Amino acid sequence: MTGLDGPDVVGQDGVGVPDALQRLWTPHRLAYVQGSKRPDEGCPFCHLPEKSDEDALILARGKTVYAVLNLYPYNPGHLMAVPYRHVADYTDLTPEETVEVAEFTQHAMRVIREVSSAHGFNIGMNQGVIAGAGIAAHLHQHVVPRWGGDANFMPVIGHTKVLPQLLGETRQLLADAW
Repeated sequence: MTGLDGPDVVGQDGVGVPDALQRLWTPHRLAYVQGSKRPDEGCPFCHLPEKSDEDALILARGKTVYAVLNLYPYNPGHLMAVPYRHVADYTDLTPEETVEVAEFTQHAMRVIREVSSAHGFNIGMNQGVIAGAGIAAHLHQHVVPRWGGDANFMPVIGHTKVLPQLLGETRQLLADAW
């Protein structure tokens, strides 16, 4: 069998009928999904600075913040700016921490562009478990490099953007609160 535009589809004995999808196997993420690599006690972001830069995957250390590669990256170069202080909410950062998180984020973008010619970035924080934070108790800013053609399944397969509110309504709420 051949795929729609690509190489031969390799069937898996006993697993069903092959389809046109190509598979990208990432078995290293199974440890994260199953929780077997998660520390039993303590906060990993508090313990990383105690290790060597190489062992902890720390890229740089500042006065209040350090930069570390994500152990389970979404894309190559996915890193985080992490305050040393154990703080969960962005509004609880000191002004000095806020500035250094921003400076580390800017510098990370420059470095990633220089090293890997990223076309763009996803930058952000997931505040709280409900918002998707894997380690909600210790704030961290993600810097995820992006390249043309690397997109998620909703717009590519489903031809759908998920927006729960009309843009005019969202704009008004934000403008009023601003």
